[in-house]
Amino acid sequence: MSLLLTIALSITSLLPQADDAFWRDSIPQEMKQSYIEYGEQYQDKAWTALPWTVFAENKITGNRVNYEAICFEKRRHLAALVMAEIMEGRGRFLNSIIDGIGSFCEETWWGIPAHYGKRIPLQESQEVDLFNAETASLIVWTRYMLEKQFDAFSPDLCKRIDREIEHRILKPALAKDYWWKTAGMNWNPWICSNWLTCVLICEKDESRKAEAIAQIEKATRTFIDAYPEDGGCDEGPGYWDRAAASMFEVLRLLVISNEKLVISNYDYSGKIRNMAAYAYRTYIGNDYCVNFADAHENKAVQQVNIVYPFGLWLGDKTMREFGAYLGRSKQVLTQPAKLYDKSGNFPTLGRELFFLRHIRDFIAEKPQEPLLKDVWLPNLQIMTARRGNTFVAIKGGHNGESHNHNDVGSFIVYMDGEPLFIDPGVGEYTAKTFSNSRYEIWTMQSGYHNLPQINGVDQKDGKDFSAKVVNHKDGQLTLDIAGAYPADAAVKSWKRTVSANKSGVTVTEDYELSQYVAPSRLMLMTTRSDALQHVSYNPNQLEATIEDVSNLLDPLLQGMWGKKMYRITLIVKSNNTRQHIKYSIK
Repeated sequence: MSLLLTIALSITSLLPQADDAFWRDSIPQEMKQSYIEYGEQYQDKAWTALPWTVFAENKITGNRVNYEAICFEKRRHLAALVMAEIMEGRGRFLNSIIDGIGSFCEETWWGIPAHYGKRIPLQESQEVDLFNAETASLIVWTRYMLEKQFDAFSPDLCKRIDREIEHRILKPALAKDYWWKTAGMNWNPWICSNWLTCVLICEKDESRKAEAIAQIEKATRTFIDAYPEDGGCDEGPGYWDRAAASMFEVLRLLVISNEKLVISNYDYSGKIRNMAAYAYRTYIGNDYCVNFADAHENKAVQQVNIVYPFGLWLGDKTMREFGAYLGRSKQVLTQPAKLYDKSGNFPTLGRELFFLRHIRDFIAEKPQEPLLKDVWLPNLQIMTARRGNTFVAIKGGHNGESHNHNDVGSFIVYMDGEPLFIDPGVGEYTAKTFSNSRYEIWTMQSGYHNLPQINGVDQKDGKDFSAKVVNHKDGQLTLDIAGAYPADAAVKSWKRTVSANKSGVTVTEDYELSQYVAPSRLMLMTTRSDALQHVSYNPNQLEATIEDVSNLLDPLLQGMWGKKMYRITLIVKSNNTRQHIKYSIK
């Protein structure tokens, strides 16, 4: 039996095609109806042509969201129709899907302008970025699921898709030494999971297939090797679903290509389990996640259809139960398609289908919110602690992390499942976000995190600006964060201790300056105008002010936090170079 036929049979066993009775017999009726009704919204909608003038805005003004909104909505359009057709199986959506495939084939490039060097896309320049790989995967899973229906319409349709995938993904991804193949961050597994999908379904040349799989396996090993043993994702929970979760999708697909043993030859089982567990180790409760770094979301929206399959694959009971909890809290069993509007980018068709493949296991799973008492990730230097109605998380690390903010030593506090003191996250991405001017953006600056400004000086970006762990025990972490500040701060040591207890959170600041230059200030970010009432401090040591910074919030941040945000400043009154300051949050 040839490799191609073996792989084809393996895929079918893992994921039946659209004509299989599984989709009509195994999916609950309410779920099917949700997908069908969502698809009906797009049934008579014309396919959008993506305007080059909007594509060019990224290079002209720095705006990237205008094009992305149009681009992602078009992909949501296709995914909605495909899911509706799979669930109904009557051919009612096929003509619209076929027209959509034609429209996608006429697009010059499937990626986004932020990842492209020209003002307009060029046919001969098929760079492999996150979103042309993601679009390719969407097209390929559509081709796979509806192959028989497409062939009945025209045998040239699947051939056209295969040619486009070869030109846009298979050839350039195999031939070019892209930086992301050796990266320890989300680009690596995110692209590799989609590239591997294209390889397994569309690559007809067995030698090229074998070479591509070898490259993907090597890239995946590189990604895993780059991760710390504690499984911590320095990009934050907001990127976990495209880092460790996409890695899982690569490993799952490698089973199809008989490469599972290659991966398992490396002793990764413990690390991979930790990488998976990060999803629930950074879960706060009430749908909230710890949102350090470039988090576009402070809730567990994007994890719904991947946490349960990942936990099932690993045999991680806590993760399975967390996945079941997330699914029910998001009404997956009654209104799954509504999540498409909240999925961040656009629906990942393959991920949705693989989740549904396990729907009976999912339904039988006991839902359980993972309200862990204590978590300590020593490599990432992240502690979380839960005491009574209080949750606190604090991070150390360094200021050269992926999607970094200057936030070494910052903490967040939630009370009764709701945010009290927060990490604002990140606003809408622009060209400036990933430029040399990144730290001119307020959300990247330590002055807008829950951190001290020392002698009037904020933290500096770069891997050398880091914290040292002094002590960790039972919901208490002491970090020396002096190393996160430049020489201008004139600080010898700044030991910050955050302790969780039954009555709330206690923070102490023990510091020594080489000289006094200007008053040091302790910042606290919040969305609550009454937040200062929750802070107890010695007025002989500190003077409090509060400023409204709501004017800084763009639409994305308003979607996370609402329309109001405040910065509390606790100003150190003394000009002594040695201080012990204690305050509590309750």
